[in-house]
Formats: sequence, C-alpha cells, structure tokens
Amino acid sequence: MTKVALDITGMTCAACSSRVEKVLSRVDGVTRADVNLPLERASLEIDGDIDAAKLIAAIERAGYGATLRPDDRAAQRKADEIREAARRAEERQTLLRFAASALLSLPLVIGMLPMMLGTGHAWLGPWTQAALATGVMLISGSRFYREAWFALRGGGANMAVLVSLGTSAAYFYSLWMVIAGNTHGHLYFEAAAVVLTLIMLGKYLEARAKQGASAALAALGKLQPPQAERKTASGTEVVASGDLSPGDVVIVRPGTRVPADGLIVAGASSLDESLVTGESLPVDKAEGAAVVTGTVNGDGVLEVRVSAVGADTRLARMARLVEDAQLSEAPVQRLVDRISAIFVPVIIAIAVVTFVGWWTAGDLAAGFDAAIAVLVIACPCALGLATPTALVAGTGAAARAGILIRDIGTLEKAQSIRVVAFDKTGTLTLGHPEVVDVLATDGDTGALLRMAAAIEARSEHPLARALVARAAAAADEGLAATGVSATRGKGMSGTVDGASVAVGNARMMAELGIPQDRVDALKARFAKAGTLSFIAIDGELGGAILFADRPRPESAAALRALAAEGVRTVMLTGDNEDAARAIAAEIGLADFRASLLPEDKTKALRGLAGDSRSIAFVGDGLNDAPALAAAGLGIAMSSGTDVAREAAAITLMRPDLRLVPAALDIARRTRRTIMHNLAWAFLYNVIGIPLAALGMLSPILAGAAMAFSSVSVVTNSALLARWKPRHLD
Repeated sequence: MTKVALDITGMTCAACSSRVEKVLSRVDGVTRADVNLPLERASLEIDGDIDAAKLIAAIERAGYGATLRPDDRAAQRKADEIREAARRAEERQTLLRFAASALLSLPLVIGMLPMMLGTGHAWLGPWTQAALATGVMLISGSRFYREAWFALRGGGANMAVLVSLGTSAAYFYSLWMVIAGNTHGHLYFEAAAVVLTLIMLGKYLEARAKQGASAALAALGKLQPPQAERKTASGTEVVASGDLSPGDVVIVRPGTRVPADGLIVAGASSLDESLVTGESLPVDKAEGAAVVTGTVNGDGVLEVRVSAVGADTRLARMARLVEDAQLSEAPVQRLVDRISAIFVPVIIAIAVVTFVGWWTAGDLAAGFDAAIAVLVIACPCALGLATPTALVAGTGAAARAGILIRDIGTLEKAQSIRVVAFDKTGTLTLGHPEVVDVLATDGDTGALLRMAAAIEARSEHPLARALVARAAAAADEGLAATGVSATRGKGMSGTVDGASVAVGNARMMAELGIPQDRVDALKARFAKAGTLSFIAIDGELGGAILFADRPRPESAAALRALAAEGVRTVMLTGDNEDAARAIAAEIGLADFRASLLPEDKTKALRGLAGDSRSIAFVGDGLNDAPALAAAGLGIAMSSGTDVAREAAAITLMRPDLRLVPAALDIARRTRRTIMHNLAWAFLYNVIGIPLAALGMLSPILAGAAMAFSSVSVVTNSALLARWKPRHLD
C-alpha cells in the first residue's frame, strides 16, 4: 500500500470535493481517497502501481485540475509557493470582480428603491437596467457559468450550478420581458446582479479566511532556510539546504535558521525553538547538543554536523503529521459529503415545486421570486467548509503550541477521556538522575563533592555524570585524581590531593572495613528516597551523596490542571514502589501502580475504567508502546523513542506535561467548533429554504444570507486558529 498526494485546482464547494473524491475512488487500484477543500489537496492510498497521469486524467475529465505533489520537501515548498501565488492572483481577481459588480449593481439598487419600497416607479429605464445587469453577468456570472459547465460535464452538480440557475432565470426572464416590450411586469435585473455581487463578496472573504486558517502548515514549510553554509577542505561554500547530506558540517551564524537536524560540534549559543516546539524562551545549546531544522540561532556561531536531511528531519516529520491530520476526514464529514452529493438535485426539485405551487396559486411573479431564492440560499458552501476549516485551524494552532495531532479520530477520542495514566521515568520525571542531597561527616560538603567528582570524572555511568555536573556547578575549580580504578558493580577508587578516596555502594564500604552500623546510620539521615553513593577517605566514612530522578518542573501543575477539568490521574511505572511513592508524593499524585512490566501496564489500563476508550496514556519509552496503542488516546513525548511516537495519536514536541491538558483542550475545542459550524450551516438551510419557498425571503436577501453563512463558518474556524494553551500561563 502506497500513499500519493495530489494538488487539486478548481474546487469551490463541498460538492466539488465530494465529486473529486468519488472520481478518484473509481480508479482501479485506489483503495482510499480523501479530498480536503481548504488545502485543495487529495490524499490517496493505492494498492499496486498506478501511473499518476491516470489519476490526473480522471480528475480533469471531472472538470478540475491536478498535479502530483512531490515527495521532496524543497520541491513541495516550491510547488506551494507557486500555488500560493496563483491563489493570491485569484483572490485579487475575485476582489476586482466584486468591485466592478458592486459599481454596476449600486445604480440598479438605487434606481429600483421606489418600486421595492412601494413608493413609485423605478428611476431607471428597462434597457438601462438590462445593460447594467448584463455587465454584472459578464463580469461575475461568467465565473459561475464556467464552474457549472465543468461540474455538469463531469457528471456532477455544485454550488455554481445553483447560482447559475437562479441568477440566469432572473436575468433571462427579465431580458425576454424587455425585448418583448412587456415592461409593465416586475423585472428581476437587480436581483440577479445583487445576488452575484454578494456571492462574489462572500467568495473573496472566504478565500481570505481560508488562507488564514491554513497558515500554520504553510509556516512550517517555510521554516527550513533555502541555503546553508557548508564547510569544505578549503573553507566554506553556500549550497541549497536540500543538497546537504548526513555527515556534512554546516556553519550556523547568529540570526540565521538551522538548515538541517544535527549535533553541535563547535560553539555555543541560545536557539529560539518557538516555531518548532512551542517553547517560548530561547534554549541554551553547547557542544554535543542536538539542534532542529528551522530553529533560529542566537548570538553565537555554531558548527553543526548534519544527522538528518529532507523528509527525515524532525521538522519534516512534524509537517507530515500536521498535513496528514488536516487531510483526514471525520465520520461526521463523510455524512456531510453524502448529503452534499444529493443536495443539488433535491434543491432543484424543491425550486421547481415551489415555482409550480405559486404558479398554480395564481401568482407567477411570487413563484419566480421564491424559486430563485430557494436556489440561491441553498448553496452548500458553508456545509462543506464546516469540518475541514475547523480541522485545519485547530491542528495548526496545536502545532504552533508544540502539540501534533495525528488524525481527526483523535478529536473524537479526546471527548471521552476521563482518566489520564502517566509513565514515570522520562515522563513525569526528567529521566536521568540528579544529585538531590549531600552529607559530609565533617560538614564540608563542597570538599566532599570535589573529591568524589575527581574520582568519577572519567566514568560514563549516569550517576557519575550527575555527580560531575553538580560539582562543576558548585565549585570554582575541580581536583585531579590519579590511579583511578573501577570495581565492577561496586564503585571506583583513586588518589585525590594525596588522600585515598573511594566512591561506591555499601558493599564497597564493607570491603574497606567500614562498619555496617556507621553506613546504616548515615543512610538513615537522608529523608528522601533514591540511590546512595558512599565516599570513604583514607579508609574512613567521609559522607554520602543521594541521587534521584527528579520530577519534571511542570508535572504538578499538569496534574492540577487535569484535576480542574474533572480528569482522574494515575501513575503506571516499572520502577519499585518506594521510588514511585516518593515521586507521587512530591507531585501530589494520589494513585500509582509500581513494578509493572509492559504487558502489566496494558492490563492496568483496562482495570482503571470499564471502557479503555475513556483512558489516555502518556509515555516516552519503547516499553510504553503497547500501552500507548492500547489506550483510548496515546500521548507521546517527542524526547522519547520513535516507536512510542508512532504508537501515539498525539505527540508533544517539548517535554512539558502541561501540554497534556492543553492537548485535550484543543482537541475538544476543535471538535466543538466543527459541531458549531455544522449546526450553523444546517440552520441556515433548515430555516432559509422554507422561508424562501414560502415567499418570505427575496432573492437578494437569500444571496446575502448564503454569502454570510459561508463567511461566518470560516470566520468561526479562523477564531480557533488564535487558540493558545491557557495551562501554560
């Protein structure tokens, strides 16, 4: 099974996207086709090998345009820039059409005011009205005629068909009346002109709003700089970022963006990662630290060895996740698409019945007005835009905050979450030991730290690295050790400043002849749980250092935020009960389960609630993948393993657990916006169509309502794009 993406042109409403989807689904070998209207893109799953030309030809026969979306990120960015330029040109053209149509329609409206108000005859003569309306039909009506022709030629019907039928009926009936000399009856030139003008205004506002809603994905694509400064044997050279290869060393100067993922091999600086991870403050980076494509360098010059380029970079994976989510389709959207597919024929039938009913009742003019109003107000634009615009806006806002939502199904899952279970190590905690307490028998903890760090300086053990880091932060200058040796499973020893120093566990102390009761007495003085390293100096117990995996600074705040939302929290860990209890007490977590194997975590999830779909699991490790997949909603830390991220529905781009309640919040808000949009769109049609059929809504008011419905739906979605995590305040 392979995936193919196509950029589509010519779609104007839900009926269009539904038509393209149906056409693609009929091509042999296509197992799934999803078409996104705001992004103007189709995502296909193909079983076998299908020539892209075959897919493009099928779309063109349906009256639309298509191009194969390239796999390379640089080529995609260039294609998007070309499409964006075309969209801006189309937007300008739409604005010009509206402005010209408005100038021609205004005299019509002013001239017809006395008749419309019942205070006298029209100020404009019939032929003047015809001339002004003809100008509007040529300027704005021609666009809908072209779209309607392509739709009908492809065997479908869309919004343009309804608009064309309604306005053409009004225009050509009035024109026939003028040519026949029957100018005493009511003419509908102003209705046709004003309806087209209002719909063109709606199209322009809709295009502007859609552009804002999808801005997040466009911004992600532009984060990678087009060029990079690569080191060579003779100096440096400027190359395209797409030409970099793993192993290349690039120079990242102050104020420039990192062109590829990599590790700093020289230099130190602070990097602004806000657009990639959502982290608001610059992050200090030094030699050995990892950097991410698209982040902005501060005031230092960095040399970075490239580790990933193109589609393998973290930025590319992030953009791919956002894009996949925005292209996916909600179950409710599939229902809307089915409704849209039969909507146009049904509306035409209602318009015909309305006209015949009024004609039979003896009021031909009222029947004509009512039929036109039905055709105009029923345009399904708002219905088709309700789900995709909200999805684009919501996932884009989440991405800017550092939350990647994998698919639309996540929004459904977030609604029912009542329990959030956390892994401990690397999730609730930092995932690496730190020095949390130091006791020296002579009271000089600084000297004890320096001597112990000198012994451990060459060790790669996590406890040794934590000890050296603490000593380096506390001391002006370190000490040097000689004759250092390691005793497997016990510790290390050597000579520091003329003294024999040993750093290790209780067994090493026993081998040095230190009484067990003295070791136990020192151990009892530590109030916190953790791992103890004892230090012996010249055969005497000099003190001890306590190590522990510290909770993340935001863990307690995240738990409080979830509790405020009525969400229960629990910790599931493979660590021992003492360590689990200590962490739980420190962060204010009442419920925890310890000493769990990976399969035990999955069983524990099922035991937390009757329905696993109401449970979210947050983890980062390889052993968390089964639980992430088994939970109703899996949330992975981006700092964790690739397996964990692949098993999760949501990925947090920075290790801030406050993003967990934020992720649930944006998912729920996005789904709520979708439902509000659908309710708004259905309300317009449910109320508007009967009013139009009963003659209570003029064609002009129907056109205004139709245009306003689309704009209101898209604007409501655009408001969602302004969302920011309140839990991070």
